[in-house]
Amino acid sequence: MKFRFPRFAFALVFATLLAGCASSYCWRPTVPQKMRSVCVPTFRNETSVQELGAIATRQLLREIQREGTFKIRNAGDAAVEIQGVVKSAGSTVGAYDRVTELALNAYNYTAVAEVSVIDKRSRKVLADNLKFRATVQFTSRRDLSTAMRNASDRLMDDLSRQIVDSLLSLKWERNSENE
Repeated sequence: MKFRFPRFAFALVFATLLAGCASSYCWRPTVPQKMRSVCVPTFRNETSVQELGAIATRQLLREIQREGTFKIRNAGDAAVEIQGVVKSAGSTVGAYDRVTELALNAYNYTAVAEVSVIDKRSRKVLADNLKFRATVQFTSRRDLSTAMRNASDRLMDDLSRQIVDSLLSLKWERNSENE
């Protein structure tokens, strides 16, 4: 009888990993079912970039839908409210184009936002003024303001992913009562 160590070893390692994963890791979200309905009022915009608060809100709603743990509801039906403020936004020079005699070519566009998460049923603040920073790069040769406006969707998309990731990692059991 010939002993096949590689197959046996593979099966043993796989069974061990499966047993370990079953006891310490879970694929389902840790957000309690009763806390999965959210509303997102329009973010307040404290920047000089027009409509950035509305763009941030739109992109956050899209990211919430894409991720799928939370369901978007109107303010009266939601268990959780996500309030946000876009605190700052601006661009800095990222690169020069040496061919065109150092004409500006690439810019870094950065935004900072603060987000609070409120349990609407108990009126408790689950997270207060969480800070998020997002940066994207864009190019412009002539009209900087139009290029910034076009890059705002990507900037707020990055910010929205950070916010949803943070929501998913909140310690919901500790923060929400009766769960």
